[in-house]
Amino acid sequence: MSKTSRPAGEAAPKLPAVAHGRSRLPRDIKVMLVAAFLIAIGFGLVAPVLPQFATTFNVGATAAAVIVSIFAFMRLVFAPAGGALIVKFGERPVYVAGLLIVAASTAACAFAQDYWQLLIFRGLGGAGSVMFTVASMALVVRLAPPKSRGRVSGAYASAFLIGNVCGPIVGGLLANFGLRVPFLAYAAALVLAAIVVQTQLSHVPAASREPGATAPAMELKDALRDSAYRAGLFSSFANGWATFGVRMATVPLFAVVALGAGPESAGWALAVFAGGNAVALTFSGRLADSLGRKPLLLAGLVVTGTATAAIGFTHQLPWFLLASACAGIGSGLLGPAQQAAIADVIGNERSGGRVLAVFQMASDSGAIVGPVVAGLLADRLGYGWAFGVTGGMLLAAAAVWLPARETFVRHTANRA
Repeated sequence: MSKTSRPAGEAAPKLPAVAHGRSRLPRDIKVMLVAAFLIAIGFGLVAPVLPQFATTFNVGATAAAVIVSIFAFMRLVFAPAGGALIVKFGERPVYVAGLLIVAASTAACAFAQDYWQLLIFRGLGGAGSVMFTVASMALVVRLAPPKSRGRVSGAYASAFLIGNVCGPIVGGLLANFGLRVPFLAYAAALVLAAIVVQTQLSHVPAASREPGATAPAMELKDALRDSAYRAGLFSSFANGWATFGVRMATVPLFAVVALGAGPESAGWALAVFAGGNAVALTFSGRLADSLGRKPLLLAGLVVTGTATAAIGFTHQLPWFLLASACAGIGSGLLGPAQQAAIADVIGNERSGGRVLAVFQMASDSGAIVGPVVAGLLADRLGYGWAFGVTGGMLLAAAAVWLPARETFVRHTANRA
């Protein structure tokens, strides 16, 4: 059965009609958007103060960086278990459990008495984080109407973006009351998100309507036979490398060291990236639902890759900020289309726990490896090489997508 076919007798999901022919987002998707915003704003509360808080235990910059890295490392290590839990228990229980685990670990961080306690508590949070990340993706895959997957992915990314922009501002204000306060605020935001999901999520489609039944799981080996999923793994890795890794670790250093600009220039670079991302997200999801996934994927990878490579060759702050903004636009084109393509591969009728876990692992792996490789290249060959190789990874991902199938096709059984 192709990814778009349905079991005999099952009607296609009806989309409620509204003015101008647009369909409303399902109520459950709106619940997920609210939860995403709460999670993102909470994370933004902690991100600016976490390294500072670590240094209060009389450790250096390297040890403080390990506190940040342990979270990503635990996400990567625990991702397969998170996918297996989703297959066994379903998406919503794992989502809520993951939120509560991160809430507990974050609250514990606020009361850590030494560096090693902080390291352990933060690491446990990474395990919970990948649980709710993969479970939320699985829920969105199953709840989003097939015709609106790009739009839903764009809306979900926008909710996270708004939360990430607001969070550091609020976190900076809360830090005036002590570096432990943002951790407690984040824990409260996660508990609130868990309550919202548990009480307001009204319906999760399943192959069986029996109480407690879970949908049949898509096997990873079946997903790997699909050229679109294989290409998605490569683009997820490249995007993690560039957007979640190098952008956060290497771009700020380049602004200060290579351009000789002040520390505020790094903040401006991240801000204009977010601005470009926000602009693209206003239309990229809808285009992915009308033009198809591949055109937006290819455009996003090429724009982000070219702009990222160009950053390493800028010598003036205005050009640096322009390249950063263009990279943000490219990322906004890529994100919704990539998520929608993976959702197309899985379909509404199946649970994609393991499949989505591996997809998330690809991104996390890129975010861990990318900054290390870029840092080595910058030290030995210069920042031009560091950003050139990073941009090249994204362009290589575009090349991998070229022969891959277009997933937004209704009635085809052809898979490469």
